[in-house]
Amino acid sequence: MPTTEFDTSLPSIRQLQELIKEKAVIELKLVTGDLLIGKVCWQDQNCVCLVDDHNRQITIWKQAIAYYQSK
Repeated sequence: MPTTEFDTSLPSIRQLQELIKEKAVIELKLVTGDLLIGKVCWQDQNCVCLVDDHNRQITIWKQAIAYYQSK
């Protein structure tokens, strides 16, 4: 059963937090095949918010992410 706590000891959480701090541009591939590019604005236990080059915030469910990588 998924936890409802935000566990900052997990490497995936720490990696995203570092990308937020660095304001790094990433490519985020969804399980649907869509590719999103932008900066991670925030994350919680369920979602990630990406800001695109038009300054639009896109909230993505973590379960919809296939992978992400630094651009």
